[in-house]
Amino acid sequence: MNISYNWLKDYLDFDLSPQETADALTSLGLETGGVEEVETVKGGLEGLVIGEVLTCVDHPDSDHLHITTVNVGESEPLQIVCGAANVAAGQKVVVALVGTKLYSGDESFTIKRSKIRGVESLGMICAEDEIGIGTSHAGIIVLPADAKVGTPAKEHYNIQSEYILEVDITPNRIDGASHFGVARDLAAYLKQNKLKGSLKSPSVESFQLDEPNGGVPVKVENTEACPRYAGVTIKGVKVTESPEWLKNRLTSVGLRPINNVVDVTNYVLQELGHPLHAFDVAHISGGTVIVKTLPEGTKFVTLDEVERTLSERDLMICNDKEGMCIGGVFGGLDSGVTENTTDVFLECAYFNPTWIRKSARRHGLNTDASFHFERGCDPNDTIYVLKRAALLIQELAGGKIVGPIQDIYPNPVAKPTVELLYDKVNSLIGKVIEKDTVKSILESLEITIEKETEDTLSLSVPTYRVDVLRDVDVIEDILRVYGYNNIEIGDSLKSNLSYETPTDKSYDLQNLISEQLTGSGFKEIMNNSLTKEAYYSDSQLYPVINSVRVINPLSNDLNVMRQTLIYGGLESIAYNRNHQNPDIKFYEFGNCYLYDASKKVEGETLKEYNEEFHLGLWLSGNNISNSWAAGDEKTSVYQLKAYVENILARLGIAPNRYEYVQTSNEIFTAALDIQAKGKGKSLGVLGIVNKKVLKSQDINAEVFYAELNWDSLMKEIKKHSITYTEISKFPAVKRDLALLLDKNILFDQIEKIAYKAERKLLKNVSLFDVYEGKNLPEGKKSYAVNFVIQDDEKTLNDKQIDAIMQKIQKSLESELGAQLR
Repeated sequence: MNISYNWLKDYLDFDLSPQETADALTSLGLETGGVEEVETVKGGLEGLVIGEVLTCVDHPDSDHLHITTVNVGESEPLQIVCGAANVAAGQKVVVALVGTKLYSGDESFTIKRSKIRGVESLGMICAEDEIGIGTSHAGIIVLPADAKVGTPAKEHYNIQSEYILEVDITPNRIDGASHFGVARDLAAYLKQNKLKGSLKSPSVESFQLDEPNGGVPVKVENTEACPRYAGVTIKGVKVTESPEWLKNRLTSVGLRPINNVVDVTNYVLQELGHPLHAFDVAHISGGTVIVKTLPEGTKFVTLDEVERTLSERDLMICNDKEGMCIGGVFGGLDSGVTENTTDVFLECAYFNPTWIRKSARRHGLNTDASFHFERGCDPNDTIYVLKRAALLIQELAGGKIVGPIQDIYPNPVAKPTVELLYDKVNSLIGKVIEKDTVKSILESLEITIEKETEDTLSLSVPTYRVDVLRDVDVIEDILRVYGYNNIEIGDSLKSNLSYETPTDKSYDLQNLISEQLTGSGFKEIMNNSLTKEAYYSDSQLYPVINSVRVINPLSNDLNVMRQTLIYGGLESIAYNRNHQNPDIKFYEFGNCYLYDASKKVEGETLKEYNEEFHLGLWLSGNNISNSWAAGDEKTSVYQLKAYVENILARLGIAPNRYEYVQTSNEIFTAALDIQAKGKGKSLGVLGIVNKKVLKSQDINAEVFYAELNWDSLMKEIKKHSITYTEISKFPAVKRDLALLLDKNILFDQIEKIAYKAERKLLKNVSLFDVYEGKNLPEGKKSYAVNFVIQDDEKTLNDKQIDAIMQKIQKSLESELGAQLR
């Protein structure tokens, strides 16, 4: 936001230079990016002086040029060739001397000594548009006879340098988004630093109703969106161009003057930080202003001549026939003030920030009004702001203020109250600040001390400080005024030596697994933790009641925190497929959030909330495609399972420490729940994503997904230590069995039974062929299974090997009904 240094001085009498002011504001938390010197006229009229035309004769070689001699206050008059028709002897004029730079828009040119049709010219007699003080080019400027020759033009026109401070307003500091707001903060800084600084607010004491009746009445139908609405009527105004002082003020901060009434509303917004809007009473059909919403799909043309389609959640300022303005956002094309306006209804309201923000985003509008309203204006300064603007309009445009003042405020907003402990102030700031200093700072910030004890202050916070609701907010205010740089670094350093923390270990392993997955062809994605409530509205696996809701969501697409990583990844897959990239290998590390009302404990704010760190993997499309060395090969859930097992192996979780449990749910058509063996605790899940879920994302291809609970994995390996054994010197023996089994038997069952039958010498069990179909009995299938047997201490003989295989075979026969083929 642009803040005028000279304008700031209207409210605060201080001696800081522009740069010192910028530094002070930055220390207060109103970071100032830079200080720029500007002038009301580009170039500041440097090199221009007041002159007097002594003689004026026609140019002998031209029918429109004149040769003049001009006294500019030097020892000798200057000869200047001038083409203006109105130049004459005896005139007081503005002269640009040789070397003067004149501006035309973004371009400039320098006055040089020259010959015009053979006659030397030593300057230029100027018109309004040539020096930037007007737009006329009908002739040269003719000044009053009392203009003093030799006076610099900048003194004659009272051109002053102005300094503009570029203040970066953070979303929580909307109280600083005005000149008086900045002055108020700066006054607190000056008081704390014992510098000159007397704050004064614009006076509205002279406000009075010229007539007690005759004002436009107001009706508010939606008090949720509009908690307070005020207005006053001014009759008999004359809408014209604004005076120079007002135009200069607005242009200095980057605003374009329009007319005296509209300019006043913009001026007061920049002055006090509360938006206003002026309506032409002639366009208020029915004579009443109605604040309400209109039906979904209603068409409305805004000031920029764009027809917009309204939502039923757009607050509108209406007459009895139609909308006149999108409340707090943008005015309508036909209801604004023009040069034909004679009666004005001036609005000053407090609108619900959420409603304004959503309407502004919905229509792609970012106006000065919406900027302030969506961050929270002061509901209790409405009448003061209204009176200030009404007085300025009456001063500049005339007219009578007629009443009564309309003020619809059914539920007044009380000042927030805060209990502040001195010990907490000193603890958080890291320094003991004198109690008198604390109270002095609070007083300078207009925070009222309602009650005081030896250890505690009971405070009442002004409603314009929408960001100060807790004791820590007050402490932050105390610190920024006291000065961050005034908190000394102690003479001693307290520290302790520590080994690698669990967080450090988790982070290192996260990087290790990231490198492993990237090396396997995966690409890392990062999705927003905020997501749609619609994903969970009909879910049983992730009920919507377990969602952590956002209090003031930017949109319905970002109104809850995610419970799972899957939906963000599916959105990324859909985006990539729509952009001709169907072969997907994605992974993401991210937090998931859960709310459980049953765990709520009085006094423990976060007890019912849970945050877990997860790892998600997505596969879709082809594993190999368009290769000369091999045919296209689709990805599969078995490939995903291998990637998951490689992750577990890299983390040090051996296959005998986890087991798979078959499952299915609304997310997966078929899935395996990965559980810590003997504990029943889930470490993650992998499977084939349900087609219904894919259809909701417009994905018409198979997707395989795994989600691992990283926090659970870290707990599982907490006591894991890396050990090694020598490679056995004795050979391993491989034996195969071709087993005829029921179709519903899984290889996982064969593997478990085999390891159970031979715990010591059986090293590996693998499936290398599956057959179903011709020559097999109905309901049967054939598994070809390989067994690796090895003794680390001796070479096995045939008798030992056969005994082991018979034991495994018998176990399979008795438990699964397996038959040898």
